[in-house]
Amino acid sequence: MTELQSYGLRLADQRLAAGAGVASRRGGAGPSDHKAVTIDGHTIMVPVHTGSAFNSPFVVEAPDAAGRSRVLRDTIPIAQIEFPRAPRFYGLQTLEGVPYSHIATLHGADVLATTVLQTCIRYESRRKACKFCAIGQSLAAGRTIAHKTPEQLAEVARAAVLLDGVKHMVLTTGTPPGSDRGAQVLAESAFAIKAAVRPHAELPIQGQCEPPDDDAWFRRLHDAGIDTLGMHLEVVTPSLREQIMPGKAAVPVQRYLEAFAAAVKVFGRGQVSTYILAGLGDTREAILSISEKLLALGVYPFVVPFVPITGTPLEDHPAPSPGFMKDLLQPLGEMVAAAGLRSGDIKAGCGKCGACSSLSVYES
Repeated sequence: MTELQSYGLRLADQRLAAGAGVASRRGGAGPSDHKAVTIDGHTIMVPVHTGSAFNSPFVVEAPDAAGRSRVLRDTIPIAQIEFPRAPRFYGLQTLEGVPYSHIATLHGADVLATTVLQTCIRYESRRKACKFCAIGQSLAAGRTIAHKTPEQLAEVARAAVLLDGVKHMVLTTGTPPGSDRGAQVLAESAFAIKAAVRPHAELPIQGQCEPPDDDAWFRRLHDAGIDTLGMHLEVVTPSLREQIMPGKAAVPVQRYLEAFAAAVKVFGRGQVSTYILAGLGDTREAILSISEKLLALGVYPFVVPFVPITGTPLEDHPAPSPGFMKDLLQPLGEMVAAAGLRSGDIKAGCGKCGACSSLSVYES
């Protein structure tokens, strides 16, 4: 799994991108240029549209009648995989004619995810934009809408629970102007979703935003229905943050650490997490060092391999090697287990899903 996420996967027939299971995604927020595959019951997101994927030693054949596909490495069969089926809620639309898939999408096998605001004050400025980010691509391509209202999100979440049995949900957002940094739209969205879904099932929700200026937002988010919180560092070395994400680097790492400590008091140990992109220049030692601090605070460090997305300034940046990822994830998995903050104990979100990284495999 670690090698697949570093090298990517060649599709024997490009029609597999859309025709086998959940269609792959190009551009946009979250896991992009990926396709969900299931290996031995574990669903991961694997790059299929990147430059490295086109040159990958791994190739997948078309599914057989039972829905299984062979993965070959240099013509040698090495594994069988399956593709999670396309969800039924994708076939629906709102009364206004907006397809449900433009409002929220299936991630992994059973996670509903959405970017509430598909615009970002960082992305709007070339000087301030994160160089790996593609949040505007899916909007420009007409595959989503700029602002998902609480009512739309509640409608789609209810359908996804009833029709497809989704188990938890991720609400992320581009950063809007204002000191709350998106916390307000997350709170409004979560409140509406919980009200619509609760009569039928429990749907734990993770909210993701930059640290708001006022720590009081953590209690407001929790009270509105957010079960877990993600505040994503992405890059941990200060000089590298300024180079790769100049706008977001205006919020220093120290402020993140302060916000993490305050958020854990509200959400609890293991229910606050951060996304770290391995392969952008942070050393193994730097990532393990910050992870040690995060775990001491009760924060889950979700370390994922960087995926270069077409159309971004870093589209030609190489993905991290499998060796680098194994040397990083092995000790990190041991640290996570020793701290008692395993991914399986997270109520909702990227760390619980685990599809964008093989970290959870190393936690035993």
